[in-house]
Amino acid sequence: MPETETAAVVAATTETAPAVEKAVNEKPARKKIKFFAHYEPAELSQMEKLYTSTLNQINQDEIVKGCIVSISNKDVTIDVGYKSEGIVSLLEFRDEDEIKVGDDVEVYLENIEDKMGQLILSKKKADVLRIWDKIYDSIENDTIISGKIINRVKGGMTVSLSGVEAFLPGSQIDVKPVRDFDALVGQTMDFRVVKINPVTQNIVVSHKVILEEEYAARREEMLASIKVGMVLEGTVKNITDFGIFVDLGGLDGLVHITDITWGRINHPSEVVDLDQPIKVVVVGFDENTKRVSLGMKQLEAHPWENIELKYPVGSKAQGRVVSITDYGAFVEIEKGIEGLVHISEMSWTQHIKHPGQFVTLGQEVECVILNIDKDHTKLSLSMKRVNEDPWIALSEKYVENTRHKGTVSNITDFGVFVELEPGVDGLVHISDLSWTKKIRHPSELVKKNQELEVKVLKFDVHARRIALGHKQMNPDPWGGFEQQYAVGAESPAEISQIIEKGVIVILPGDVDGFVPATHLLQGGVKDIHASFKIGDALPLRVIEFDKENKRIILSALEYFKDKSKEEIESYLLAHPNEKKEIEDATAELEPQPKSSEKKGDKA
Repeated sequence: MPETETAAVVAATTETAPAVEKAVNEKPARKKIKFFAHYEPAELSQMEKLYTSTLNQINQDEIVKGCIVSISNKDVTIDVGYKSEGIVSLLEFRDEDEIKVGDDVEVYLENIEDKMGQLILSKKKADVLRIWDKIYDSIENDTIISGKIINRVKGGMTVSLSGVEAFLPGSQIDVKPVRDFDALVGQTMDFRVVKINPVTQNIVVSHKVILEEEYAARREEMLASIKVGMVLEGTVKNITDFGIFVDLGGLDGLVHITDITWGRINHPSEVVDLDQPIKVVVVGFDENTKRVSLGMKQLEAHPWENIELKYPVGSKAQGRVVSITDYGAFVEIEKGIEGLVHISEMSWTQHIKHPGQFVTLGQEVECVILNIDKDHTKLSLSMKRVNEDPWIALSEKYVENTRHKGTVSNITDFGVFVELEPGVDGLVHISDLSWTKKIRHPSELVKKNQELEVKVLKFDVHARRIALGHKQMNPDPWGGFEQQYAVGAESPAEISQIIEKGVIVILPGDVDGFVPATHLLQGGVKDIHASFKIGDALPLRVIEFDKENKRIILSALEYFKDKSKEEIESYLLAHPNEKKEIEDATAELEPQPKSSEKKGDKA
């Protein structure tokens, strides 16, 4: 460093040194610290009062208010205004994510100071005490308390009332039946406490009582304003066999099954479902019973209006069979419009004993409108008139005296029905089956499905009947029988049937004759089945011939009147009579001597 610069620094230092020394000597004096031991008792008392006034007055086992001052991973530090802060586990807060520093909270003071001089606080106990206050207030003052359904149990649901569990019976959930209990889990509802057991602390709550009060208020409003003709909206509450109950929002009404639709239904569930929203009209209101009658079909126009324009007489209509009775079938051609197809209007050709043989429920059919009675809402229909009357064409085919072949389709007591072609039957009366046989039932001569030759006796287009004859296929043999079986003629015969009044025999020419029991043996037959058998040959004499009624009556007694004793004895041995001696019968049957012989004997 140059000498000139060194001299300058030395000179400057010499000049400032006295000023620094002066500043050090003039440093302010330090205030003397006063310790606790230096205070007088009066001063200590005053200071204690000042500090205590800054603290809150708190008591143990009470709920106090505090402020969150810090939040860690496990704990929450709360200042309740006391000389020390309290720590509460973070797990005691139901909504951990929603709390923050500075929030005011209520906590339960369990202990003012523990061994460490710290407050013991509980958020969970504070919540429980507060909710129990609300629970007792609910049962005493009918106040509403909110809760959350947490799970389903036997007979109802479990509800959490801010951590306190309560039982909600299934009958106390709603005013209408609950369809799905599981769907309620997780829902928050308002409840009212209806019962508390102080010993077990079991709580029973109800949501239904709240709804009933609301419904009662709305019911009174609706009853005051309801009128016939009002259109209302409601919900299907219940479905029965006779109708549906509708919840109108506080007031229930009934829609009878006949007022649901203009058409025919078997059950209301065919039209509506439970909980379905519907529109209804008030059709009746009883002020005494407060019953409301509702209708659904009245919201639509009556289907019988202008029916004569939609379905004029003679027109064809498509319909569905909705009912079958003994006398016919009801066909619905439109909702609310049904007509009767009488059994006689079902087929031109078939003989229908019951409509169920021709149609089935639900079957789609085509009909012709025969008659409309609008005043009585009655409609006459015909199924057969959809097609032309085939009997007109049949009358040209089945002319009287023409011969045909058919199949026996049915056998009755009075005759046989023969199917000439599909759907066309004719009747052979029992009297027209045979010229010569005495038929007691047609089944004696013919069998079902047997082929039979017949002749048309009469064709009645209007009555839809064809009279047939089987015996007319051959000439009437009774003209020749008139001489062959004249009264007094003798003929052998064979027993074909034994009946109560005698026996039926087959005569030559395959003609039947009748022998009364009184003409089989003298004095009558005691047991005809014991004396005579089917197939027995009998010598007989004709005692009556009736050509008109086709009847031949014969007698064995008349035959033996002029026969020898040997012939009589042979007949009696073959046909003994119970409790009758053969000799007595022989004596009675012996031929009487002529008058000339009697005189000779006397001589």
